[in-house]
Amino acid sequence: MTQPALALPTSFVEDADILRAPDDKAYREAMARVASAVHVITTDGPAGRAGMTATAVSSVTDTPPTLLVCVKRTTAAYPALVANGQFCVNTLAADMEAVAAAFGGKTAMDERFAAGDWYDLATGSPALVGALSSFACRVTARHSVGTHDVFYGEVVAIGLGQPSGGLSYFARGYRTLAP
Repeated sequence: MTQPALALPTSFVEDADILRAPDDKAYREAMARVASAVHVITTDGPAGRAGMTATAVSSVTDTPPTLLVCVKRTTAAYPALVANGQFCVNTLAADMEAVAAAFGGKTAMDERFAAGDWYDLATGSPALVGALSSFACRVTARHSVGTHDVFYGEVVAIGLGQPSGGLSYFARGYRTLAP
């Protein structure tokens, strides 16, 4: 059975800005209204240790366990991510806003790791002590899309922290989620 078309209330249509050909500014504004978990992506290897804060992270499949991370090519951590061929996705707990800020781009790369305690989960890429979860990954594919590269990583080890509230990013600010 086909569902009837959704009828929007008149007030919604009158108050909404409908952009049929959105530009990059409108797209960024719309994406600011999408809540996302906050992660710190780390890498270590021949190209050195590097890391960055990211919200563009998603599960791809559980067989084999694979996730993706979108990384702007001008980000300071990008060259090391490419050269090292591995990374760790650390999902931040609610009390880790300082870690997110340190890896957000304004702190020198060699100072970022002082914001947390780290351990080697499997690949050598740093895993964050206290993270809700950490996924050690080996890069299996990389695709360029616009200004970013999408890194696909097969998960080779998982670290599970204590279940607690999570850190999210919404409306251009950090928010906390209760468990």
